Amino acid sequence: MHLLAREEIGLRCLLRVASRHGHGPVSISAVAGAEGLSNEYAAKILRCLRLGGLLSSTRGASGGYRLARPPEAITVWQAIRILDRDSLPESYCDCSPGERSDCARTTGCAIQSLWRRVGESLRVTLEGITLASLLDEVAEGVEQELEQETSLLVVDRAATRPIVNG
Repeated sequence: MHLLAREEIGLRCLLRVASRHGHGPVSISAVAGAEGLSNEYAAKILRCLRLGGLLSSTRGASGGYRLARPPEAITVWQAIRILDRDSLPESYCDCSPGERSDCARTTGCAIQSLWRRVGESLRVTLEGITLASLLDEVAEGVEQELEQETSLLVVDRAATRPIVNG
């Protein structure tokens, strides 16, 4: 399993919109600028997410994109399935061995069972991760970074104090 660049960028764009949930629409240029994308590519990704039912859009000068549902109701699995239906197929090989032209096996295939189990585990895991939970993890990480930076500043100030011999 691999996450394609389009899927990762799409998730980042979706999270950018989710981070503003309840605060009005997010413009294409705001998403593009925050993620280091061209406006055209961001528009393409956001359109895909809108057509997939995860975003809604409003036209006009104060328009933009917002989540179609609360971030607690949108899973990573849903987003990835919308962004690229082929990268995480629901079944890896539905044919009997030898039925497809690209299948070299003419008898039973244990690998087919393996990939079904891996795919099911992956689907269950990604269905359990919501945009809200990812945003919570990011917020916790930012808080930890700020705490570390603050403690470094305190240490730096203490290190620059002159030593006075009494």
